Amino acid sequence: MLGPLKPFGAAAESDPDRVLRKTLSWPHLIALGIGAIVGTGIYTLTGVGADRAGPAVILSFAIAGAVCACAALAYAEMATLIPTAGSAYTYTYSVIGESLAWIVGWSLILEYSLACSTVAVGWSAYLVGWIQSLGVELPAMLLSGPHGGGIINLPAVLVALAIAGMLVAGTRESATFNIVLVVVKMTALALFVSLALPSFSSGNFEPFMPYGFASTVQDGSTRGVMAAAAIVFFAFYGFDAVATSAEEARNPGRDLTIGIIGSMAACTVIYMAVAVAAIGAVSYLDIGKSAEPLAFVLRSLGHPVAAWAIGLAALIALPSVILVMMYGQSRIFFVMSRDGLLPRSLSRVSAKTGSPVTVTLVTGVFVAAVAGFFRLDEIAELANAGTLLAFIAVAACMMILRRRAPELKRVFRCPAPYLVGTLAILGCIYLLISLPGQTLVRFMAWNAIGVAVYLIYGRSRSLAGQAAA
Repeated sequence: MLGPLKPFGAAAESDPDRVLRKTLSWPHLIALGIGAIVGTGIYTLTGVGADRAGPAVILSFAIAGAVCACAALAYAEMATLIPTAGSAYTYTYSVIGESLAWIVGWSLILEYSLACSTVAVGWSAYLVGWIQSLGVELPAMLLSGPHGGGIINLPAVLVALAIAGMLVAGTRESATFNIVLVVVKMTALALFVSLALPSFSSGNFEPFMPYGFASTVQDGSTRGVMAAAAIVFFAFYGFDAVATSAEEARNPGRDLTIGIIGSMAACTVIYMAVAVAAIGAVSYLDIGKSAEPLAFVLRSLGHPVAAWAIGLAALIALPSVILVMMYGQSRIFFVMSRDGLLPRSLSRVSAKTGSPVTVTLVTGVFVAAVAGFFRLDEIAELANAGTLLAFIAVAACMMILRRRAPELKRVFRCPAPYLVGTLAILGCIYLLISLPGQTLVRFMAWNAIGVAVYLIYGRSRSLAGQAAA
């Protein structure tokens, strides 16, 4: 009913020019995870979470991290069991069937492309603000799309195309550059914590939970620890991009486990440390009003130069998020093409670099076009819906395979698999239904288009379907 299953070893049986080169080790994978997870979220969502939960936003970060940790454990087991590119799409294809796998893959394309485009537009705003602070005025027509009265958001287009060019140059080179960007981000956040902690005051944590635990509407706004958790969750996703690199990992059994779980653990600790330092130094009521909470805290403490440096670090390091998300999308496109569900010409890899040049260029142009011309503020949350669906699918695949094929050799075994998998699914469903209704309608519309593409094009050209017939 859900279509044919893809054999676990399908990648190894592919044409030599459709197999990705193994060039990544565990430091690259941890950096990929942190590069995707630590982005604009930590610079902005600390304030949003504080406004919704007060000092208990620390608990919100812990809860969101726990839900993601459950999903990460399921990802680690599946990625080491099926070490081929495609992450949630590939696992669903091999365990549940082609039809649902297509929906998951189509949703991942939405997640990665919108995430890339949104960050590209955010980076453009940082860059323009930075240049204008130096007294240089740029032509407004080239700083926003038609929706904003301009022609094109040229900086957003240029950064997207530049990142695509880096990925074309080679996966290892891109991953190594990403490590440098991650170090910049980590240094900036460590600087923030070291400057804010000396001003820590326990009085700023009273009352600890002013709006209660459950998500409720208070004074026209949704507040509570769980309301904040539903928002700050989106500062965590990105580790799933590590799973898309499975086929390129030198030692997938070891490296994927370290990369997925290591990046999640590091980011949870970082987020909670930043939240404790920020709220301990300045009242949550003030932090909640700021669009740039970390810089606001440092300015409030008399560190204007450090606040300036935090902004510069964001400008330098945000491209790492674009890089990892674009990498993830290109690999999803690549595997769906290799499986025959998208044009097969997209899945050829370069003999020189070992990376899929054509599909990476297509991805870069697509992301650049969305960033340059389209209004993203109303559709960015669609990326979150795609992520949550993928998390649910991976947790389900892990539990189904434990029951169906317990004899398979698992390099990494998720502890308490049925409990962890169930918690991941329930947590993601809760967060999914917490999204605005309009976002869910748009998400269903996107997948309706996807189903039409699958029925018209993909199903008849599927290699697994042809083999089954």
